Amino acid sequence: MARVSFTQNLSRHLACAPREAEAGTVRELLEAVFADSPALRGYVLDDQGALRKHVAVFVNGSQIKDRRELSDGVGREDEVFVMQALSGG
Repeated sequence: MARVSFTQNLSRHLACAPREAEAGTVRELLEAVFADSPALRGYVLDDQGALRKHVAVFVNGSQIKDRRELSDGVGREDEVFVMQALSGG
């Protein structure tokens, strides 16, 4: 099963421990997580279902290309990491 982890910054707001799920795409993996943690959806996706502007998703260390449909493939052994981009000085 693919494994998805979230940054500690998200964990400060919601419980989002690493999870494993069967999925063929990033969207399917995230939807499996949101089914158990619906409040997390609003931190990751906008009202159109696309990634929020300051959220990045990586599959095995490479940033996904499809931020709108989240159609990038996910394999059984893949590691997916969801993070919020932070800025400041």
